[in-house]
Amino acid sequence: MAEDCLAVKLGFGAMEEQTGGSRGLLEEPTPAAASPGLSSLGAVFILLKSALGAGLLNFPWAFHKAGGVAPAFLVELVSLVFLISGLVILGYAASVSGQTTYQGVVGGLCGPTIGKLCEACFIVNLLMISVAFLRVIGDQLQKLCDFLLPGGPLAPQPWYIDQRFTLTLLSALVILPLSIPREIGFQKYTSILGTLAACYLALVITVQYYLRPPGLISEPRSAPGPSSWTSVFSVFPTICFGFQCHEAAVSVYCSMRHQSLAHWALVSVLSLLACCLVYSLTGAYGFLTFGTEVSADILMSYPGNDVVIVVARVLFAVSIVTVYPIVLFLGRLVMQDFWRRSCCQVRGSGGLTDPSGLRPRTLLTVVWVAVTLALALVLPDLSEIVGIIGGTSSSFILTFPGLCLLCAINTEPMGPRVKCGLEIWGVASVLLGTFIFGQSTAAAVVELT
Repeated sequence: MAEDCLAVKLGFGAMEEQTGGSRGLLEEPTPAAASPGLSSLGAVFILLKSALGAGLLNFPWAFHKAGGVAPAFLVELVSLVFLISGLVILGYAASVSGQTTYQGVVGGLCGPTIGKLCEACFIVNLLMISVAFLRVIGDQLQKLCDFLLPGGPLAPQPWYIDQRFTLTLLSALVILPLSIPREIGFQKYTSILGTLAACYLALVITVQYYLRPPGLISEPRSAPGPSSWTSVFSVFPTICFGFQCHEAAVSVYCSMRHQSLAHWALVSVLSLLACCLVYSLTGAYGFLTFGTEVSADILMSYPGNDVVIVVARVLFAVSIVTVYPIVLFLGRLVMQDFWRRSCCQVRGSGGLTDPSGLRPRTLLTVVWVAVTLALALVLPDLSEIVGIIGGTSSSFILTFPGLCLLCAINTEPMGPRVKCGLEIWGVASVLLGTFIFGQSTAAAVVELT
């Protein structure tokens, strides 16, 4: 996820963008920072914990939508090829362009128009990720309230445990104060909670499948198989949302001690294979446990009085509460940059308010929290939110890297066959990413209406 773009900058120093000449594919590029010191293991871990998060909760439901374990595995393996290639392309594009941020790489190689489009998609993606986070927090709060204050099946629900009240209260008293500060470097260490929660959940789901504790479905109905190719294709948005770590890729690459493309490719493969293992275990065993009755949020399928599941709920809720301000921070940075550029284009703008000041920063933060909270309370299910996020995520995983590849190879001396092969792969990435964006977004809108 996008939160580790900030973690890299805070952990290894902010790197100033620079322009540089084209580099060979396997050459050591000029470091963008004075002394980047991120080890290979550290890079693998950052990409791993960037990808492991709330998307894990939706994977068993995606296996159900795909028609079973086998079709879902096949789609996941095919997607893995494009996911890894997207990371490798971004590392190569960063070395060619000399930029140190995702938006900088896209704007530097593809021009300012595509760069602004990338920024717009970046904000929309972060906004919908924030909505998904609040939706997950709200669901877990509902289950935790049912566990702490059990009542009869027909008893009226007290107003103070209603999700609309508890989520609004949590957003106002906890999330908003954590999100207002100018710098939130103290939260860079809390993102490991998401990795711990993801690994714990994968382990619990696997063990619960074999132990079959009381309260689970005794004989889950298995999926009859994919009804059409579109049902199999519906898994792609969940995969794009779950494996989303590409926004952090450029910052991670520029922070590495060894920046050769071959070394970066190895880091990309190892990190995504580890993610694939965790996601596959969760998706397969979660689907096998509940079958067609699985919820879009796997934790909602389990009984509310299971202590092991309660621990998983608390871990996920706390981790998301700490990660939400980081996602908001990244979105706010893009909006502040747009504010500054707009002010520079207006004559006599020297007296305008600095967007990083307390008042404008507070205003942007309050608006962001209010909009995402309203959407989280209105959208009925996590699956609709994931469909929208999956569409925008496909742009960062496939479309923009494909465009960067097509632009970057024109600055590199290479053989005609190699260049032709890279052009074909770039065009395929752009077309596939654009198709996934259109299909998943349209499907999400249809389901919402």
